[in-house]
Amino acid sequence: MELRSVVAWNIRRLRVAKAISQDDLALTAGIERAYVGYLERGKKNPTIDTLGKLAVALEVNVVEFFAEPPEGSQPVAPLKGGRKKQ
Repeated sequence: MELRSVVAWNIRRLRVAKAISQDDLALTAGIERAYVGYLERGKKNPTIDTLGKLAVALEVNVVEFFAEPPEGSQPVAPLKGGRKKQ
């Protein structure tokens, strides 16, 4: 899996695991909500600064974004109800 896809997979995985909407993550990290969506779909490459902001907002170490998904992992489903928290 290419690095952009690994980072995208982990951003969504960490956000969904904490039941945080894209809107809330963007607000907490100080970035645009649409940009979070682009990152989670692997359409944009985040800067180190952006990864740092996301790590703080998600309360994780930035290295979490580079963890390879386990073999055979399925894409992480979005939160139920779209942008709303569960």
